[in-house]
Amino acid sequence: MAAPFDTDRPHPARVYDYLLGGKDNFAPDRAAAQAGLQVNPNAATAPRQNRAFLTRTVRFLAEAGVRQFLDIGTGLPTSPNVHEVAQAVDPAARIVYADNDPIVLAHARALLTSAPEGRTAYVDSTLQDVDGLLRAPEFRDNIDLTRPVALLLYAILHFLPDDDEPYDIVRRLMAALPSGSYLVLSHITADYQPEEWAKFTAIMRAQGITTQLRGRAEVTRFFDGLDLVDPGVVPILQWRPDAAAELSDAQAALYGGVARKA
Repeated sequence: MAAPFDTDRPHPARVYDYLLGGKDNFAPDRAAAQAGLQVNPNAATAPRQNRAFLTRTVRFLAEAGVRQFLDIGTGLPTSPNVHEVAQAVDPAARIVYADNDPIVLAHARALLTSAPEGRTAYVDSTLQDVDGLLRAPEFRDNIDLTRPVALLLYAILHFLPDDDEPYDIVRRLMAALPSGSYLVLSHITADYQPEEWAKFTAIMRAQGITTQLRGRAEVTRFFDGLDLVDPGVVPILQWRPDAAAELSDAQAALYGGVARKA
């Protein structure tokens, strides 16, 4: 069932869209983002660097032979999207996107078009509804579970507090995927600027957006039982950069990693 269409409250996908310079957001989204930026200007830098991390990691996986991708918490379409990166390597790549905002749903159906040789699909689901997501026809009809799948969790897990059992959610998702599959994730951290990020998360919570930032050890725990790809869990600017970083790790403020299921 689609999430209610509520433009009176900020939504993470639309706040993220605003921070990326997008136009698919509303006054409450912009107000929440601006309030957050006043206490932590790096909240604008992090989303842009997260998109660059997405591009590098999807390209790495596609060049390694992965042809199926499950991107949960995709947000509003922002080029390059996962399918654009993956299908640039192999047009036959298949991508299933999942999110639960009706505006994201509308844009996804209109914009996330596939190369003729490949496929893209969209599942209206939350990350917490693991069983519903894996049973969805859009997932089952487009993902072959006899072949490796890349589970992509970019900048979404920090919206799940420990009470939502995020580690169990990731474990269950990876358990459903075959050997040779990968987990990719990025996660905002307060390790570099704890006071600024504490103020930012407090503002987000006051707007109804639950946010729990985690340190490096906590982010690394999501990869338990998997084989981390070099260089491991690192600040995203340090994960196989295309060029020398012009920003600091504090400005990017996310950890990221890629790991393979044996």
